[in-house]
Amino acid sequence: MSLATILLPVALALSFTVGSASAQTEVKFGHVGAPGSLFAQTAEEFAKRANAKLGNQAKVTVYGSSQLGSDSELLKKLKLGTVDLALPSTVMTSVAGEFGVFEMPYLVRDRAHAGRIAKELIHPTLGPIVEKQGYKILSVWENGFRHITNSKRPIVKPDDLKGIKLRVPGGVWRVKMFQAYGANPSPMEFKEVFVALQTGVMDGQENPFAQIYPARLHEVQKYLSLTGHVYTPAYVTAGASWQRLPDGVRKILEDTLKEMEPVALEMAGKLDDEFLAKMKQGGNIEINEADKAAFVAASKAVYEEFAKQVKGGQELIDKALGLGKSS
Repeated sequence: MSLATILLPVALALSFTVGSASAQTEVKFGHVGAPGSLFAQTAEEFAKRANAKLGNQAKVTVYGSSQLGSDSELLKKLKLGTVDLALPSTVMTSVAGEFGVFEMPYLVRDRAHAGRIAKELIHPTLGPIVEKQGYKILSVWENGFRHITNSKRPIVKPDDLKGIKLRVPGGVWRVKMFQAYGANPSPMEFKEVFVALQTGVMDGQENPFAQIYPARLHEVQKYLSLTGHVYTPAYVTAGASWQRLPDGVRKILEDTLKEMEPVALEMAGKLDDEFLAKMKQGGNIEINEADKAAFVAASKAVYEEFAKQVKGGQELIDKALGLGKSS
């Protein structure tokens, strides 16, 4: 038997193995949300829908709870191509200052307004800005309307925040906003927040219900104040590995992500109601309404500073606010 005859079956076997491996490409989707959070539920719903269409071409695998890193680490891994998709939110201000417009207090009225902002501002205007930095925003979901929890006192007006050590996510504008309100804000990765609150390293934090409840932050806090001070979008973002995926896989992922935009907003609204009801029923935390007019009045300086510091900042503010007039 010739050497060629012996090697031919081996070569064929190897080609089938390589083909099979490439057909089963894993699309890694990382996020920082806890199990049951909005991030987790929307990412898993997307994966379910996408995988049903992908068949054996590829498989989307979701890694939550910061398994693949914090938001800032995930951005680095997107750039390296070691993570395929991530769901950054506030941290996008570290990529491009223009994303700070979503740090402006009381900018977004409701989810209908948020949907118009995604379609008419984020995709056409902010998307091309981050592409220059090596990222691609494929879909706009949400992190939600944010509220304040703390262990000291109910927060009704900005003055009630004076002296409170408040964890905030990375991003200069959230720090500036809470400094304007009189708090002592300090950026910290989300995965560290529970222990920081439990041990008193931080007095409080601010997040949407869809992060507060699944991460059990209400269990180590005394007060939940319904401030609704900021609405934060979340951006399904790709990086260096995106163009390495087969065209057909990319098309399915893009179509499914587009389909998910209204679904994510609908899921968010339902979870808000569900998680707030659970916290009320649990009785572990005292819940109060905040004087939103007082917070709006105290926010003026933050808007003015953003308009001055960020190129085109006033135009972004005006565009976003204008899209809310029909809400």
